[in-house]
Amino acid sequence: MAPTTCAVVATLSLFPCLTSAFVPLNPRAGIDVVRRSAVARTRARRADGVSSMIFDYPPQGVRKDYPRPPLEETSQNQRDAASFSQAIADLPRTERPLKVAVIGAGLAGLSCAKYLSDAGHKPIVLEARDVLGGKVSAWQDKDGDWVETGLHIFFGAYPNVNQMFKELDIEDRLQWKSHSMIFAMPGQQTEDGFQRFSRFDFPALLPAPLNGLVAILLNNDMLSFPEKLQFGIGLIPAILFGQRYVEECDELTVTEWMKKQGVPDRVNDEVFIAMAKALNFIDPDNLSMTVVLTALNRFLQETHGSKMAFLDGPPPTRLCQPMADYMLARGGELRMKQRISKILVHDDKTVKGLQMQDGSIVEADAYVSTMPVDPLKLMLPEEWKQLPYFQKLEGLRGVPVINIHMWFDRKLTTVDHLLFSRSPLLSVYADMSLTCKGYRDDDKSMLELVFAPAKEWIGRPDSEIIEATMEELYRLFPNEMNRDGSGARLVKVAVVKTPLSVYEATAGRELYRPVQTSPIPNFFLAGCFTKQKYLASMEGATFSGKLAAKALADAALAETVPLKDGQAAMAA
Repeated sequence: MAPTTCAVVATLSLFPCLTSAFVPLNPRAGIDVVRRSAVARTRARRADGVSSMIFDYPPQGVRKDYPRPPLEETSQNQRDAASFSQAIADLPRTERPLKVAVIGAGLAGLSCAKYLSDAGHKPIVLEARDVLGGKVSAWQDKDGDWVETGLHIFFGAYPNVNQMFKELDIEDRLQWKSHSMIFAMPGQQTEDGFQRFSRFDFPALLPAPLNGLVAILLNNDMLSFPEKLQFGIGLIPAILFGQRYVEECDELTVTEWMKKQGVPDRVNDEVFIAMAKALNFIDPDNLSMTVVLTALNRFLQETHGSKMAFLDGPPPTRLCQPMADYMLARGGELRMKQRISKILVHDDKTVKGLQMQDGSIVEADAYVSTMPVDPLKLMLPEEWKQLPYFQKLEGLRGVPVINIHMWFDRKLTTVDHLLFSRSPLLSVYADMSLTCKGYRDDDKSMLELVFAPAKEWIGRPDSEIIEATMEELYRLFPNEMNRDGSGARLVKVAVVKTPLSVYEATAGRELYRPVQTSPIPNFFLAGCFTKQKYLASMEGATFSGKLAAKALADAALAETVPLKDGQAAMAA
């Protein structure tokens, strides 16, 4: 986190009276909300929704999308992403395009293939399964309903993902929601008996970091003013030492950092347990504090960084297929159901080819692996395993996660947004029938929930996971679900287990993350586990593929990639 951001946090946390100017009018009640008590004001805003120049969000149960935020105007990272794309497209062309085998058709692989195409090369994407997307894959069940690998949210602070949508001309497929972060208050009910939510609403007229600070100061449901102050004081080292301090905090878990800085346990319990599970599917006792500080840095320094969007349908068809189509239109190839069994190497350790499970061999000039770190380690040739670059991979492993879809026989009272559950077993959830056009249902709800941490549950029967999830839902929907079977009835459920998902960002993991260029001249890596500043996320995967494409294109221009037929890469 930059010193200026932390300084503003510490300073503004001392002046809660500043926020009174940002309380909106309630159009439904027709009275000035400023004159209400703080409690009444919060209740009115939560239940009724607000539409004003400062705050704008719909009431519970009402569907509302918003225009794409002006990211290019407010985010230097967004402008940098556009410039990086242009730099790749403007690279000099080699005498002949390189044939590049890209292993995996997830976001990293498809991003890499897209930008290799922009650089004038010919990618061949090899996907083991019959569906695109990798960790964002989805498929239809026997009823035609889509089942997703995970609940995927797009942030304003995802510059390369947002740039990808722009370059593919599919920006209209993102459904932007109100600029809010919404936490469930399990066990607490409104006056009408429905689930109570606590909102952090970012005022539209303020730039970062002021909009985020006002959002924090206006919310008094979860933390008291003294607790906010103590947390602000805990950030003083980041004020003094900046980015160097953020990186050094990788040695500490979130819980260890909180104790070291004297931050009250309640800050961890009320906010950071939910935040840690949303960021990496693990709890604060294990998550590196660098991950949290990095997220805060993006969200507080970019005006629209924390603004969220849902994709308007399943990722394979609405995002991944356009990425593949772009590459195919420029001479690339996509081969599905092509599982690799072995990486073949020459005596000099460079890649000779890829042996497929069907017995065929794929040969190319260069190779990019976008496999997750765990299968990559199993696939490494013996000749590479003693190289320090590959030995470091032993310090990385995937984290287990469970995604659950639950279809109910009626409409539940939720919010058109991502919701932080704040429950012991669930991370985040959303009513996809409300938030997503492709899953719209005005009469029934389909909840998609992330079950995390999942380490103790990944091997258990689905029935036990469903039973435990329902116990949490009884607390989240106290007036709509009952253990006796009355109220909303569960009509269908899908449990998707991913034993090894994104890399587990425990304390100390940054030292083990590899750069995209390996010591093997014709072998490169991409994937969210590789070195890039957006960690284990869709943005991290997409950016890593872009970085790998640029690194490979640069190597081709430098003639450091040994071509399959021995021809020079550059024109004489």
